Amino acid sequence: MTITTERVNSAGKNTGPLDLDELTATGLRDRWYPVLPSKLVPRGDMKKVTRLGKDWLLFRDSKGKLSVLADRCPHRNAPLSAGQHLGDRVKCQYHGVEVDDSGTVVKVPGMPGCALEGKQAALSLEVVEAAEVIFAWFPATPDSKAPEFVLPEWLGSPECSFFPNFVEWKAPWRFYLDNVLDPMHGAFLHADSHSMFQGDTTARFRIRETDRGFFFEKTDQVGKNFDWVEYVSENGLDYVNLEIPYGPEAGPGGPFGIVGIPVPISADTTAVFHWRTRKVAGWERDVWRFLYRSALEDKHWAVLEQDRNMLENFATDADQAEHLYQHDLGVARIRRMYRAAAQEQAKQIAEHG
Repeated sequence: MTITTERVNSAGKNTGPLDLDELTATGLRDRWYPVLPSKLVPRGDMKKVTRLGKDWLLFRDSKGKLSVLADRCPHRNAPLSAGQHLGDRVKCQYHGVEVDDSGTVVKVPGMPGCALEGKQAALSLEVVEAAEVIFAWFPATPDSKAPEFVLPEWLGSPECSFFPNFVEWKAPWRFYLDNVLDPMHGAFLHADSHSMFQGDTTARFRIRETDRGFFFEKTDQVGKNFDWVEYVSENGLDYVNLEIPYGPEAGPGGPFGIVGIPVPISADTTAVFHWRTRKVAGWERDVWRFLYRSALEDKHWAVLEQDRNMLENFATDADQAEHLYQHDLGVARIRRMYRAAAQEQAKQIAEHG
């Protein structure tokens, strides 16, 4: 089994182990990442996606079991996604080699008894389906071990109801984190929205440390706008939590919560996963879900479109040579954290050879 911790240049040539620049551009490894909503890969289907700069095959067998395989036939690296679904395996269209959901070659029809048969020669990622989404563990080295997958508490609690949301943006993944670690943009970019028109356009911020990350929050305003965000990194999963206050006209439940995870597709495109949550139970849960679908969902899409339009119009080097000020403490903090983690991971991969 080959771990994909190598980079390929524009000419298609392997240029060695993943380095700092590549990890910065296409994301850290040794992480759980959401890959695609589960409903987009029905039973007996397969779908090609690009995540972290590489192509993957999402394969669901005839019984419903899901696998994520490197989209390369072990024989000649032809795309398995161009092949044929055979129920419990995929047949490469190029030479008919058959690969099962573990990445093991089960048949080489052109040369029966070939040494490739029975060999686990295609990378198969560890997979979990939770919160209506497919998650996969992307290893940094061959001996990387995935920790137990644990959902963010807002998604795993029976007291919370959520709606998953998936979009793709033509912007680097790091722009998403910069955006969400900047609560002050809510008072300006989203000033005409249904939920962020209140509150001051001036504020002071602080960073509050936790045992799993940090909060970046306003010190002089709470419960009026996008006033805080929490960055979390635990159990191999990185995500953000934030809350938007809602009045009684928005139905039962407390503030409107968002769990967000950006997933690099390539150096300049991002898959954005959100879960829109509210703490409700019983009959109030049903009322909230009806109200969301009928009256609120379109408004939330409009807010998300404001972010997308802004970030897609940034230059790709917009996060260089800036003039940051106090409101940007959260942005500076998350950049330092990811830079340090990428440096450590690049060193780890290089030492592995």
